[in-house]
Amino acid sequence: MGRRTQSEGEQWLTLQQAAAWLGVHPVTLRRWADNGQIACRLTAGRHRRFALSELERFAQAHLKAARDPSLPVIWAEAALQRARLRTSEAQPEAQWMVALDAERREQHRQIGQRLVGLTLQYLSAEDGEHLLDEARKLGEDYANASRAAGLSLSDALHAAIYFRDRMLEASLSLTERARVSPSDNARLIKRLNTLLNVVQLAVVERYQQSE
Repeated sequence: MGRRTQSEGEQWLTLQQAAAWLGVHPVTLRRWADNGQIACRLTAGRHRRFALSELERFAQAHLKAARDPSLPVIWAEAALQRARLRTSEAQPEAQWMVALDAERREQHRQIGQRLVGLTLQYLSAEDGEHLLDEARKLGEDYANASRAAGLSLSDALHAAIYFRDRMLEASLSLTERARVSPSDNARLIKRLNTLLNVVQLAVVERYQQSE
């Protein structure tokens, strides 16, 4: 595991905070740290701490690699940016979001950030089957947070359905501008549906377990 000595003025984040900042699941960030892909330090209690400067370096390196024009990830990145913008504009007006207090609203937003990051990883990966387990765990976390907030299953699925719709709309509108071939576009849509199906089924199953 990579380690850093604490430098003066450096901002350090917990595993959960760093994962939210990167838009990935904490399990993914823990694996990267264990593999030495991203540096961190350990507290006396053996908890990971990530320097903000290291997160910025890591993010810039990955974004640079993702700009290879031969990769259909260009479509995925652009579509996700559009989905984030449309979702941030619409969520405050959603009835299910208005019903949440500030703390629970922030919790749901962080889960949404994890979903965005996980989706980009899955669409960019050659295989990505291992990411489906993270998608299932994310769905369970979302269901638990929604149940704790007193949301019905219908309301809990509202955000996931909205996210799926925005991604599909972005796919259709960006095909020509991003010059993504119809076959690549169809493959990405199929993968998107595979991932989101796992998330939504996990939400439903978690709610059913509580009945």
